[in-house]
Amino acid sequence: MPVTGDNTPSKVSHTEHHITSIKTLSIVFGGLVFLTLLTVGTSRLDLGVMNVPVALLIAITKALLVVVIFMALRWDNKINAAIFAVGVLFVIVFISFILLDTMYRGDLSNTTKGTIMEMEAAEEALRAGERDLPPTEPPEPPGHEE
Repeated sequence: MPVTGDNTPSKVSHTEHHITSIKTLSIVFGGLVFLTLLTVGTSRLDLGVMNVPVALLIAITKALLVVVIFMALRWDNKINAAIFAVGVLFVIVFISFILLDTMYRGDLSNTTKGTIMEMEAAEEALRAGERDLPPTEPPEPPGHEE
């Protein structure tokens, strides 16, 4: 879309390309350099569980600056922005599933041997065995001598 002097889209035609000013490109370039230095700085810090979310936040910010300003998505047809937004949504969903999966890697303490049917059969055998045994007295607590 053509853009008027105040950066608002005009309704003339869709064939012209928006020319971004040198000032805007320089500001965005400075922001990208700053975010890169911030990425290097935060990589040297131990933020615990926040390492990955902080790195992803910085990377997403840099990617949005490139797409919106350098690739001129801000001034492009709105359907392209909608397609980009749907793509970003899918990436967020996929990364969320990956992060959920990696949170539980190595957690095998909740697994048992055998199938559910085998476990149910063993429980039933125990219950049947308890019914067949004569009642017993509870064991004496340790240290209790007569």
